[in-house]
Amino acid sequence: MLSPKRVKWRKHQKGKMRGRADRGGSLFFGEFGLQATECGRITSKQIEASRVAMTRYVKRGGKIWIRIFPDKAITKKAAETRMGSGKGNVEEWAAVIKPGRVIFEMSGISQKEAFEALRLANNKLPLHCKPISKETEIAAKARSELLKAQKRQKSETRVAANLAAQAKHEGARP
Repeated sequence: MLSPKRVKWRKHQKGKMRGRADRGGSLFFGEFGLQATECGRITSKQIEASRVAMTRYVKRGGKIWIRIFPDKAITKKAAETRMGSGKGNVEEWAAVIKPGRVIFEMSGISQKEAFEALRLANNKLPLHCKPISKETEIAAKARSELLKAQKRQKSETRVAANLAAQAKHEGARP
C-alpha cells in the first residue's frame, strides 16, 4: 500500500475540502480516466483495492496510472479512551480529493473495456466518480469556452444598454 517514506509533520489537522480541484483535473498520461465528482478522502487501502479490481478486469492488459498519492495522516484514538491526553496515533494514510480531480488513467485498451474497469474501480471508492476520455474532455472544454463566450457577449450587451439608457437620461435633463 502507498504511504510516504518520511514526512515533515507526523500528524495533520483535519482541514477543509472546499471548492473544485485546482490541479490534476485533465488527462495527462492515458486515453481514459476516472474523475471525481464530489469531495472526500481516499485511503491507501481503497486505492490499492481499486487498482487490483482494474488490473484483474483488463487481465494485465493496457497501462494504468494512479494520479493521487495518500500523503495525509489519519489518526485514531484507541477504543474506550477518555477525552484529552493528546491526539491519537497515525492509523492510515489518505489522499484528499476535490471535485474534478482525475484519480486513475488508462490506455492501451478499448473504451468499452476501460469504462467497465473504471466502473469496477469506482465501486471500491467512497465517493462518486465518472469515467472520462480524451474525446469527452475535448467536448467539455469546447462547451465551457462556448458558455464563456455567451456570458461575455451577454455582459457586453448589458453594458451597452446601460450606457444608452444613461445617455438618454442625461439628454432629457434641462
